[in-house]
Amino acid sequence: MNTTVITNSPAETRKFAGDLAATLQGGEVIAFYGDLGQGKTCFVTGLAEGLGYKGEVSSPTFAIINEYIGGRLDLYHFDMYRVSGWDDLYTTGYFEYMESGGVLAVEWSENIESALPENVIKVTIKRLDETSREISVER
Repeated sequence: MNTTVITNSPAETRKFAGDLAATLQGGEVIAFYGDLGQGKTCFVTGLAEGLGYKGEVSSPTFAIINEYIGGRLDLYHFDMYRVSGWDDLYTTGYFEYMESGGVLAVEWSENIESALPENVIKVTIKRLDETSREISVER
């Protein structure tokens, strides 16, 4: 299922992500593509909300991973920007999280392309203007 939508506000982006979250069963890896400032963390906020998480969502830039526990499914939000090889990837716990039954949301997934599963969900976000985004989902 491939879908492309245009959202015109952060709220619309979060709603679209929440709709995607409703289809998740657990064990999915969602790989994000898009430059800095495109709205990846906003999308992950919508995923967390759609999964029933009630806390705050923030970019894992300095933590490498943020865990959002307590919703219908656990959500693990990775930032792979500084991951530059297999050794780095192993230290993130990525492979253990893949087996957790939760959902992995992976920003800068192009840095770990060869470690993404075959059934990865690819989300590409392009900034059209200050508030509008083109979001493509490939399943």
